[in-house]
Amino acid sequence: MPYFDAASAAPLHPVARQALLAALDEGWADPARLYREGRQARLLLDAAREAAAEAVGCRADELVFTPSGTRAIHSAVSGAAAGRRRAGRRVVVSAVEHSAVLHAAEAVAGEGTVQVGVDRTGRVDPARFAAALTSGAGSGTRAGSGTGAGAGGGTALAALQSANHEVGTLQPVAEVADACRAAGVPLLVDAAQSLAWGPVEGAWSLLAASAHKWGGPPGVGLLAVRKGTRYAPQEPADERESGRSPGFQNLPAIVAAAASLRAVRAQAEAEAARLSALVDRIRARVPRLVPDVEVVGHDRLRLPHLVTFSCLYVDGEALLTGLDRAGFSVSSGSSCTSSTLTPSHVLKAMGVLSEGNVRVSLPAGTAEADVDRFLDALPGVVAEVRAHLDAPTTVGGKGVGPVEAGGDSGGDSGPGALPADEGLVVDSLGKRCPIPVIELARVIGDVPVGGLVTVLSDDEAARLDIPAWCEMRAQEYVGERPAERGTAYLVRRRG
Repeated sequence: MPYFDAASAAPLHPVARQALLAALDEGWADPARLYREGRQARLLLDAAREAAAEAVGCRADELVFTPSGTRAIHSAVSGAAAGRRRAGRRVVVSAVEHSAVLHAAEAVAGEGTVQVGVDRTGRVDPARFAAALTSGAGSGTRAGSGTGAGAGGGTALAALQSANHEVGTLQPVAEVADACRAAGVPLLVDAAQSLAWGPVEGAWSLLAASAHKWGGPPGVGLLAVRKGTRYAPQEPADERESGRSPGFQNLPAIVAAAASLRAVRAQAEAEAARLSALVDRIRARVPRLVPDVEVVGHDRLRLPHLVTFSCLYVDGEALLTGLDRAGFSVSSGSSCTSSTLTPSHVLKAMGVLSEGNVRVSLPAGTAEADVDRFLDALPGVVAEVRAHLDAPTTVGGKGVGPVEAGGDSGGDSGPGALPADEGLVVDSLGKRCPIPVIELARVIGDVPVGGLVTVLSDDEAARLDIPAWCEMRAQEYVGERPAERGTAYLVRRRG
């Protein structure tokens, strides 16, 4: 069964397995002790640190091992923010950072967190990021209800991922790092998705990564803090790992993590070229094989092994279940697969379709034949899901199917109905992604060109998916307004 979710966790690398087994025999003792077994363990730990530091591009005494990548990020944010408390408490991040970064920033800065928006490919503008360092004015949303500019004075820390976890877009880390250095602000880089492919360029100050992303064992993270960066650990004092990661090290896992990182780096150039060609094939063929699909993320500045696309009129959970039955393991940022029914904050920040979202991330060694089998199976699975939802097969014409129960042609009969001058009103209250968009697509042809359709919905995903549908179908998204229940989304027919 092809496993296409390496961005979540890569299969254990053979070198990691061998190193882990060997270290279980040789590295079980306390590396802080002076007796023979302790010295042997210390040699293994030092060698692993040297290897990892070489891969990261820092000094060995700048790198510590943590129990996870998330723990590395949390420690980096809290320690750097505390070390620069006198400078201020504002933290500047991109709007598409991993949730670990966003949660950590909010924990230390609260309303002083400034989120800098991204373009439709998911890439941040270095100039806007640089402006946010000093003005506190990002081009996107901010955590909390404050402006971010006046909370605690200056900026304590900035954070920018090297590559996005959901869509694979590479970020301009080197340019942002230069801007941070000019502003005197340390930059934290989440390198979890990119470290297997090469070091992060630029004058970053802190870096975090996670071994299970490159084929190492779970439970090992990396935290690098370059010399000269103000840093104050926020946990009780501990003599291990320079006081930055307390507790007894999982030495066998650390050894396996460092060994596998070195192994994947040795093959990175060749494997990146091979997987990138397979991803190009997926990016090119999926829109031709499946109608009404949006491939998201940057087409060139991207990770070599990852591609994400969203399918109109598709329930994300049903799509992933169908692909699983067909023998393919993929993931999704769609709200339809989330127990919270909240759209992916990444897709939301990009302003792209979230429904029917599929992320394909190929592990090293993926066979070309497996990708072709995936492309052969995908159209049938999507068609089956759409048929189950009775989704329209054409857009804008009549006869594509009636509005389901709850549709309204205007007036005040519905619980959240708007006045008749709002045009045709579709009541999708209580219905979840992708039903509101399906019902909109069914009736858009029933209004004259220039006429309005108002969709009433209390599904958070509609706020993202209705504008995205308009973008894909060349219709005009007029805007939204509060309704008696939920929100009213107004769409004008353009053709």
